[in-house]
Amino acid sequence: MIQANYAEIQRVLAGERSLTDAAEAHGTLAGCLCVAAGYRFEDWLLDILPDGQAQPLAMTALEALYESTAGALAAPDMTFQPLLPEDVRSLDERTGALVTWCQGFLYGLGSGAGATQDVLDLPGDVGAVVTDIMAISRAAVDPEQGEEANEAAYAELVEFVRVGVQVVFEELAPLRQSAAPCAGVSFH
Repeated sequence: MIQANYAEIQRVLAGERSLTDAAEAHGTLAGCLCVAAGYRFEDWLLDILPDGQAQPLAMTALEALYESTAGALAAPDMTFQPLLPEDVRSLDERTGALVTWCQGFLYGLGSGAGATQDVLDLPGDVGAVVTDIMAISRAAVDPEQGEEANEAAYAELVEFVRVGVQVVFEELAPLRQSAAPCAGVSFH
């Protein structure tokens, strides 16, 4: 499965005047895919773009991201990855992107689950994972720690989010079977 490039998606969204950045948009996508039955590419565009429309080149890049994300979540081999800046970017930038990714995920999850029940009351380990992702959405680089310790903490958080989202997706499969699509809940 092809992993999308964060910088490319960031450029695409900026060019389309999106009110979200790449991390938040991808988090929203992952959250909605976890809870919403039939969450379509067009629904995601309505969530992240001012008029829900994109130019052809942008459409191609965003559709590829949508397809690879949906495919990775559904795959049994746990290949899902949150869309975050590459490791060559500063730790502050990567941590900020992880925070906004988690905020987008929580938004997407709440958009789809809000009509049926509180996301913290969802089945299995979902409530615990969501609670932890809420905490990660307030993460920051610790100036008291050295660079190596902060890098290790960041890597641990990203891995937790990666696996946690897959757990949420798996455990909410029955909910997706009975839920209405989450569509057109806009950031603006």
